[in-house]
Amino acid sequence: MSIDIQQPGHEDIVDLEAYSAARRAVPQGKKYRIRIDKQHYTVHVHKMTGRQILALADKTPEKFLLRQKLHHGVEPVGPDQEVDFTAPGVERFMTIPNEVTEGEPAQQRLQFNVLPADLAYLNSLGLRWEAVVENGISTIVIYEWPVPPGYNVTHADVHVRLTALFPDAQIDMAYFAPALARADGRQVGGLSLCQFDGRQWQQWSRHRTAASVWRPGEDDLSTHMLFVHE
Repeated sequence: MSIDIQQPGHEDIVDLEAYSAARRAVPQGKKYRIRIDKQHYTVHVHKMTGRQILALADKTPEKFLLRQKLHHGVEPVGPDQEVDFTAPGVERFMTIPNEVTEGEPAQQRLQFNVLPADLAYLNSLGLRWEAVVENGISTIVIYEWPVPPGYNVTHADVHVRLTALFPDAQIDMAYFAPALARADGRQVGGLSLCQFDGRQWQQWSRHRTAASVWRPGEDDLSTHMLFVHE
């Protein structure tokens, strides 16, 4: 396998992130420019395992977890799982320190019953999550959520609050810790601070409009988190 680091723009190099943003089909038989965290790498093959992708960044599955960003969200990539760069929707890759030790793992709080579809979604993330009730409000907390580029941090904890009528009633807004800020210094509107679970969180007041109305029977936690990401 031949690997090098190059700048974009070469006619034989396909930039996965650019092709994904343009919704263009990725051809085979090219070199592929992929992003892992903040670094770009150019490879001469269209398929690699999670272990091989981590190796590009001088990391191993024993110390780091790998995630791939797709159009519809984020998915874990196992060490021996093969990733096809020509598959639709592949954007980029993120690594997360594997903090699993031989000691006793942190106890996951499951203080209310999570709906099966939401449970499947949360478990597919490969991230730590909890279901917490505070002041009578059922809350889903996701830890180390990947933050899109352009902010002061690459990962943040995020929580959303479920009403008693969920999933027929919508999920509204999202809350982040630490607080997010644009890397270019521009202000973000509709923000405020609040307390939850003994911590300060940044509330993003983003409400649905007629163009993004909640669809009972179709929308759930996964579609709301896609809404949050976008």
